[in-house]
Amino acid sequence: MLLSALSTDLYELTMVGGYFAVGLSGRATFDLFVRQLPPEALREGVWTVSAGNAAQGVGFAARQVGARCSVMVMDTAPQTKIRAIERLGASIVRASYDECWRTVESHGSPRMSGHFVHPFDDDRFIAGNGTAGLEIVEDLPDVDAIVAPLGGGGLLAGIAAAVAELKPGTRVYAAEPETAAPLSVSLQAGRPVYFDNWQASFVDGAGGKSVLPTMWPLLSKLAGSIVVTLDEVARAMALTAERARVIAEGAAGCAIAAALSGRAGRGKVVAVVSGGNIDLTKFAAVVGACAKPTEP
Repeated sequence: MLLSALSTDLYELTMVGGYFAVGLSGRATFDLFVRQLPPEALREGVWTVSAGNAAQGVGFAARQVGARCSVMVMDTAPQTKIRAIERLGASIVRASYDECWRTVESHGSPRMSGHFVHPFDDDRFIAGNGTAGLEIVEDLPDVDAIVAPLGGGGLLAGIAAAVAELKPGTRVYAAEPETAAPLSVSLQAGRPVYFDNWQASFVDGAGGKSVLPTMWPLLSKLAGSIVVTLDEVARAMALTAERARVIAEGAAGCAIAAALSGRAGRGKVVAVVSGGNIDLTKFAAVVGACAKPTEP
């Protein structure tokens, strides 16, 4: 069953094999975040750093409250995401992936001004993401496992915290591409470390360069990290388009691929389909070049 968010309050429900998948929009989360800011902070404007999806949430929320918004965008972000950010009225500041990652680590940048909305390392942001966990348990009370893509960890940390309170014992896994799997190596090392052989790919919304030390206490409690190949991600994207008529971006395909791999265990497995923001030409190229989708 594939549950994919089409807007803040409209969802589409279809079947993909025996797996449940849920997609969500970050707009409500960021709307809550920005509305909590004092008037003086809003007058200064807000900014964030993002590969695209988080930026759209901040841009939407800023527009709702009439605040100026700017976004430091990673050079790996597809044009689809950049155009969506601009349509929301936010200004774009382009930067290399390395500069963007240094910004999330340091919680700031001398190139930006206004109130910084961190894309994942913030308690309020994590709490907002936890509402996805609440919805999963509400819609599927007997859920056995949940898989979500790992970017910085805010989505996973929120889901895991909420689900642990409502349904202890539910397994929550990170999904990471083989080209950028810092949580997997961190779990092996028993401490947050950098992923030495990081490579950019079409999975632009997942797979950071490291696990932030401040996120480690939350992410180290997950059931594990499921690392998938780029071909597995592409096949999952193709399968979702074929069966559910839903375009999943690379990060979302990463979660679907991890769920379909069987490594999340038996039972009812939910994959969080975190977005569909991918250039159509890129989608066609990625899906067209992959092996034939495996029957689930």
